[in-house]
Amino acid sequence: MDFLVLILYVYLIWVLFQALSFVTNRGRRARPSNLPPGPWPLPIIGNLLELGDLPHKSLARLAHAYGPIIKLELGFMTTVVVSSPMLAKEILQTHDAVLSNRMIPESITAHDHDKLGLPWVPISPLFQNLRKVYNSHIFSSTKLDLNHHLRGEKVQELVAFVRKYADAGEAVNIGEAAFRTSLNAISNMVFSLDMTDPLNPAGALKELVWQIMFEIGKPNLADYFPVLKKIDLHGSKRRLEVLFQKMFNFFDDAIRRRLQLRTEKGSARCNDVLDNLLDVVEDENETLDISLVKHLFLVLSRFPDCDNYDLIPRKKDL
Repeated sequence: MDFLVLILYVYLIWVLFQALSFVTNRGRRARPSNLPPGPWPLPIIGNLLELGDLPHKSLARLAHAYGPIIKLELGFMTTVVVSSPMLAKEILQTHDAVLSNRMIPESITAHDHDKLGLPWVPISPLFQNLRKVYNSHIFSSTKLDLNHHLRGEKVQELVAFVRKYADAGEAVNIGEAAFRTSLNAISNMVFSLDMTDPLNPAGALKELVWQIMFEIGKPNLADYFPVLKKIDLHGSKRRLEVLFQKMFNFFDDAIRRRLQLRTEKGSARCNDVLDNLLDVVEDENETLDISLVKHLFLVLSRFPDCDNYDLIPRKKDL
């Protein structure tokens, strides 16, 4: 409700200083005439109030009234909502080349993550290079098979954890347990360590990942009113700058230790994602650098809460 109250305050302020916008519509750019139908937008705030406290139910109601593909004016952002599985498949597969790029939340621009993080990079040579790295060194069948035993171990740990609580007759927080299992499976695949092991100093990253996901998921008026981007009204970008830097500090330490380990004679390779990516960085024929590696790790760290791989546009020609 606080978010809706803030929207109403912004609405009243803008109406006072731009009373003529309802007639002249000067505050909006010209919209294409071939957009799908949708509810009539209010001046300035558009259809933001249509979303309500339960946006998924509101969108279902609007789809029932206007059809499977509708247009919403969210502030100054025109949004097309598709509620039909058949239309979604056609858009994401048939017209993926046109619709692959996405609207970037303002908070994501912290540390230029929108320019260096694969899910947000527009279709470009950099996107193609990063996508190749993902496919070759992280998600290839060979790499996934090599880490099969690690995923099995983490699942067994989850089963043992649930059994322990079941024997004691206590409730289990399934969401937290699943998050811990997923995060540890990924961190073992990437760094060969458990991020949520209380005996491991990296265990603090669990809370850090939660905080990052919370900040990214919070509504931000700057996403709907671009004029507010410079003032960071909610402070989300400032907080993410700090949180991202904490993650980068951990990645820097992990990379430094691994580079030192690789120089020691007789040291065994971990054959994890970090080792593989350091090989790519050291290859003079590749364009990957440590900065891109850290942003890639930042994306991977959010996999337990969000299937980021599905956020990466599929390109048939990559």
